[in-house]
Amino acid sequence: MLSTHPRFDAVLFDLDGTLVDSETTAIDVFHEEGTALGLSFSREEAFRAFRGQPMSHCVAYIAQRLPQPALAFGEDFSTGFTAHIRRRQAERFRQNLSPMPGAHELLQALELPFCVATNGPREKAELTLGLTGLLPFFDQRLFCAYEVGSFKPEPGLFLHAAQVLGAQPSRCAVVEDSLPGVLAGLAAGMQVFSLTDVEPAIAANGQVRRIAALGELHQLLMG
Repeated sequence: MLSTHPRFDAVLFDLDGTLVDSETTAIDVFHEEGTALGLSFSREEAFRAFRGQPMSHCVAYIAQRLPQPALAFGEDFSTGFTAHIRRRQAERFRQNLSPMPGAHELLQALELPFCVATNGPREKAELTLGLTGLLPFFDQRLFCAYEVGSFKPEPGLFLHAAQVLGAQPSRCAVVEDSLPGVLAGLAAGMQVFSLTDVEPAIAANGQVRRIAALGELHQLLMG
């Protein structure tokens, strides 16, 4: 039986790696394309550098480390390479993309207002949510950093989403899988449920709770 007094008034979900199993594919594309340009870095280094980061950060990381100019993308490398990466990622998403385990079941069961708050652009978010069958859950409750003008780890995206949902930040739960997202939730004054390990110093005050899977969340959110 659901509690009549839930702990939270709203739930803010990250997207890539939280609801949709897209982050591994997206970072793999970055690693492959960076390697093709002559950049020498491991897949593990790519994940440490790119996980949870906006596209501009990832493109700048590669641009600053290129051994030679990438003339194939024109005079404005950032613009040309970004467009190329977006196309390659979309191709890979269409080939094989799945929701994270438990995502459908959790969203169907939640009786709290919830939304997506992502560092990615709307086009990508709608594509990945659509391919995995999750888009109908969100209606107009899809908030993108490019439109809000604030990227995680800044708190602005989460604060904007909470305001639109009519919830006080202290009564919001954030569900994240990356350090930038966890830090954004903390900066916004929200309770964070993290699908990734964080340093003990960050989680020391109890504002971050580690979860192993989305299936754990329903009771934690409603209890």
